[in-house]
Amino acid sequence: MKSTLRNIVSILMALVVLLSTLSFTVEKHFCGGLLMDLAVFSEAKSCVMGIHDHYNMATSMKKDHCCSNEKILVEGQDELKNSFLSLDFKQQVFLGAFANSYVSLFNYIPRQVPAYTFYSPPLLIHSIYLRDQVFLI
Repeated sequence: MKSTLRNIVSILMALVVLLSTLSFTVEKHFCGGLLMDLAVFSEAKSCVMGIHDHYNMATSMKKDHCCSNEKILVEGQDELKNSFLSLDFKQQVFLGAFANSYVSLFNYIPRQVPAYTFYSPPLLIHSIYLRDQVFLI
């Protein structure tokens, strides 16, 4: 379960990097205010103006060119690695301390019962300070 979740997250992160760096163009061709062609990654095909000229020869001479092209360029991100040095020293210290305390929240250390809590000492037969002749003056 853990490895599949890790694989899914890594694939999603790779897709985010890929999509953030992808750049593409969208070209639109309008003829008379109507969208005639839309192209992504290539050039839009222009309509044939000769068809319109045969029908209205007199009006086409008076009017300007009625077709227009619109080009939208979506640029991707060029710089992928943001430098860590953009943070000043106080911010770096705070970030390190915060990360350490946050990680420490989830480290569960079980409370261990010492082995000597249920141990009773042996009975004294002789007084040790009398036997060793050690007295406080």
